[in-house]
Amino acid sequence: MIMLESVLPVVIDILLVILLVVGIILIIKCIYVIDKTKAILQNIEDKVNSLNALFSIVDLVNAKVALITDKVASVIDSLLTKLFSRKEKDEIEEDE
Repeated sequence: MIMLESVLPVVIDILLVILLVVGIILIIKCIYVIDKTKAILQNIEDKVNSLNALFSIVDLVNAKVALITDKVASVIDSLLTKLFSRKEKDEIEEDE
């Protein structure tokens, strides 16, 4: 029992030192992985920011096409409305 009381604290101390060293190694590896991830994300962000100009041009073209389409649809709608309203007026005048 006396031998166990003298050996057990030494074994526990050795295991704690090993655990501390392993923990420090894992923390260093985690920092390395986080730095690599940060570099990759920065690279992706730079590439996306370089495409922002392209996206703004596509958005501008989309807005202009939508405006032209709305105007053409409005003109066609007004022409058809005038065409059918004249036929109805002509039919009403013939009935009288």
